[in-house]
Amino acid sequence: MIKNIIGNIDFIESLRGKEATFLLSLSNTKTANIAGITQAGIPGMLHLTPTLDAEFVTTGEVRSLENIAKTPKGVPTPALLTRAVHLLKPFKNIELLNLGLEIVPDIKHFKIHNFDINPSESIDKGAFINAMEVFQKGISFATDYDPKSDYVILGESVPSGTTTALATALALGYDAKDKFSSSFKDVPNSIKAQVVEDALSLANQENELFEKLGVTCDNMLLFNAGFILGSMQKDYKVVLAGGTQMACVLLVVNSILKTMDGNIDSSKLALCTTKWVYEDCYSDIEALLKMLDFKIDAYYSQFDFSLSNHPALKLYDNGEAKEGVGAGAALVYGLLNGLTKEQITNKVESFLQ
Repeated sequence: MIKNIIGNIDFIESLRGKEATFLLSLSNTKTANIAGITQAGIPGMLHLTPTLDAEFVTTGEVRSLENIAKTPKGVPTPALLTRAVHLLKPFKNIELLNLGLEIVPDIKHFKIHNFDINPSESIDKGAFINAMEVFQKGISFATDYDPKSDYVILGESVPSGTTTALATALALGYDAKDKFSSSFKDVPNSIKAQVVEDALSLANQENELFEKLGVTCDNMLLFNAGFILGSMQKDYKVVLAGGTQMACVLLVVNSILKTMDGNIDSSKLALCTTKWVYEDCYSDIEALLKMLDFKIDAYYSQFDFSLSNHPALKLYDNGEAKEGVGAGAALVYGLLNGLTKEQITNKVESFLQ
């Protein structure tokens, strides 16, 4: 039920039966306000997507809106998968990283780490991020952080995050065109391409690495790149929970290391995603990971909704949603701890009744 994308199976097998802390990176980029660029949420209220995801994963409720975030075609948020696993085999802790939210989740008794980071601007006008500052905040947090568990799962919820990730990878010089996934089955290439082209025209005016990143990135990419490098100084293992966006985080790390003539011991680092990302014909996460100058172990869960007849969930298997809110790594965590496909499917269905 857990398959390799790249590397070997040893890393993930070493986590079988272990407890994880789930960290969820939450951020808004105004790129999401561009009409038609994403369906990761409710039209006109996309800024609420990470807020609602965080509320549902932690409490099972959405409090900042009446209904759970779902796409215009009716695909419910991948937060359902992460919440289902958590109810069946709880994470040791769930903690939230506020990396620039317009609306902070309405929750109590769960740790929200605040970093005084503002939502980023739309990349077609320039994201206007102090990239070095956000990156260094990620390093500092990871260096000081004690997960009080066997390892950390690091997920994300950033509407339009695949667009900012694509622009970032291209700005850094990677052959990343047509390799990033989308919340859509039929990717809105013309809209996305124009936004990315506009962002690259601005980034190409900058010579310094962090200046380029400040134009094209979102806060999650920068902070999590810093978190990875900071965590390497500690004893805990890190599982990046996501698809091509988390692959881009690794590409950012790779470029920073090359610029600084540094290296990384990546033996404590891996990536986990979903079958829907791995099998997506419109993207290529394996190719992105093979662009790294350091070794990485990466995996996907073979979970799908073949056991379900729910029309909204069948849309996942049809390619309408693929990953997010740490769903891939959550599924892997559940499988490593003895959960079955039937158990997870039934629990997800129970949320939609």
